[in-house]
Amino acid sequence: MAQWKPAYLIHGDDHGRIAERRASLRARAEAESGANGLEVIEGDGSTPEAVGRALNAMTFAMGRRFVVVDAVERWKPADVEAHVLPALKSLAPDTTVAFFAREDGRAKAPPALGKAVVKAGGDVVEQATFKGRELPKWAMAEAKRLGIELAPAAAQALVAQVGERQQRLLRELEKLALEHGPGAMLDVEEVQDATADSAEIQVWGLVDALVARDRRSLFLTFLELREQGESLPRLVPLMARRIREVLAIADRLEAGESPAQVKASIKGSPWALDRRIKEARGTDPEALRKALETLADLELQTRGMGDMSEDTAAVRALGRMAAA
Repeated sequence: MAQWKPAYLIHGDDHGRIAERRASLRARAEAESGANGLEVIEGDGSTPEAVGRALNAMTFAMGRRFVVVDAVERWKPADVEAHVLPALKSLAPDTTVAFFAREDGRAKAPPALGKAVVKAGGDVVEQATFKGRELPKWAMAEAKRLGIELAPAAAQALVAQVGERQQRLLRELEKLALEHGPGAMLDVEEVQDATADSAEIQVWGLVDALVARDRRSLFLTFLELREQGESLPRLVPLMARRIREVLAIADRLEAGESPAQVKASIKGSPWALDRRIKEARGTDPEALRKALETLADLELQTRGMGDMSEDTAAVRALGRMAAA
């Protein structure tokens, strides 16, 4: 059975990891005390005053009582000191309270709350995202925790192939650990062969929407890629490569080659090639050339050579390409 502490504060800007920690704690709490032993305070109802009342309330539930509190980052320090800190000082011995703060910008967990949690005998855990240059080192540490070893170059290759979202990197590391087993030492080639490049797969859909002039799908796919942490310096070359592939096929068909001749000369999945050929037959090669020029301009924007934000530049570029 878990050895529970009186209080926890889980905070930071890695919102995905915080959500996982919350779900895990809630599942463990329900397994130990049942649904009646768990109280969740969230949304507009998550105020210091409401939490103070809940922690001071009498309960007739059997076993340990768990209180999960969300949106702590919105609390004002004065309200925490007035309502929550006194309740933590007199917390019942069979109660565990877990505070969760999804921090962003100025929205932070009140410092006094963290100090009070520690004073009550609890734990404060920060779940922070890493900057791009820090991710290979982080990936190596996570791989070691999972029982495998990543060479430095392999860690860099993993980040380059999967992207900078930590949750996606961790999922790929878990797959590598399951595939290769404890003690495995992985190099660049093994990582590149085994890692699924989901971003590139989604870029195919982005280019499909562009070729089909499907503006709605184009923007939705782009936003999904950005929300999952894909950077424009990575996306732009992937898009350009896919467009060049379709354009090369379109030029060959226009020059008189048959679909069978094109298909016979290109390696890859027959289904995927059939789809590329179908796209090439239905597109305007000149429009694709203009799209490549637009992507070249967008790449300059991503290098700080423009007068607008990356996302604004990207949305405008996609709009021009879809309308070409």
